[in-house]
Amino acid sequence: MSKPGFFRRLVTGPFGKIVAGLVVVVLLVLVAFVVDLNRTPACDIREFDANEVARLDTAMWRSYYDRQKLLLFRQLTELLRTQYRFSYSKSNTVAYHAAKAAFVFKDGHNRAEYERALPELQAFYREIQSISSRPFDADQVAKLELEWWIIHRERAKHQGGELEGALADAAGAIYQMPPERFAEHARLRAEAMHIRDAKAAQGGVTEADWKRIDELLHQSWQSLWKAVHTS
Repeated sequence: MSKPGFFRRLVTGPFGKIVAGLVVVVLLVLVAFVVDLNRTPACDIREFDANEVARLDTAMWRSYYDRQKLLLFRQLTELLRTQYRFSYSKSNTVAYHAAKAAFVFKDGHNRAEYERALPELQAFYREIQSISSRPFDADQVAKLELEWWIIHRERAKHQGGELEGALADAAGAIYQMPPERFAEHARLRAEAMHIRDAKAAQGGVTEADWKRIDELLHQSWQSLWKAVHTS
């Protein structure tokens, strides 16, 4: 007669009840995770807290430039949970795409390498589109997002105003409105980027600089909120 299997020996042994209990707990946790992963309700992506988005935007900029990958990931999950109503589990899977895209791009040196971030950006925006009550072309938005990233990175090759135009194009695509409506949002956000870039080139971004950047980002996201709520 063959010997009983390993699992049976565990269950019928002296610690059988404990092992069986742990198995049940693990199964319940897995079921809860799957349910949570799939319970994100639809939302109107125009409904967001501009000040909270701006606060997280500033924080994510700092994490990105300091190469704090885990911190950036956590900030992204917070953004997704609080502003897009993603569940806890789903916010983690979606944030992974955005965080990976950011650091794939950061480590790039030319357009071909930068474009390696596009699949993760597309995956990210497809998840946003899947819960948005207002449809948009996720792949097109991802391409426009990557384009302004590239223009910003290669700013020495581009004329003044191109970054602002690219930022407005991306916002217009996601909210399905004319890019011109987002001109002020784009101008303020670009100004914040210019300050960060200039100060970094001069030796370092001070806390006073970050305060000014944060102020501009607050103004920028407040402008975007007004733009999407103006008929």
